[in-house]
Amino acid sequence: MAGKPLHIVPPVSGVAEVYDLGRGPESTAQRVKRLQNEARMLAREEVERLDRDLRRLADQAKTIADGGEAYPAGIRELAGRIGVDTAQRAEILRALLERLH
Repeated sequence: MAGKPLHIVPPVSGVAEVYDLGRGPESTAQRVKRLQNEARMLAREEVERLDRDLRRLADQAKTIADGGEAYPAGIRELAGRIGVDTAQRAEILRALLERLH
């Protein structure tokens, strides 16, 4: 007797939650709480991504500012100010994130 061929199941992106079939359906309050928690997690991920992007931008601006004569003087000067300002804002953002936990 030949069985059905096996197929590789693609991995699930993100975290998959196991649902206990023994428990009843979620109440409205439980569902609201779960959805609020998910929204907070997604919001934190977005803020962490913004933090990474700001830090990357600050590093890139510093590279240009320190690039010497390869870059025009006005651009080096502006990039230097952007790098410092962006790094400071990234630090403030990181401090606010750490306060939440």
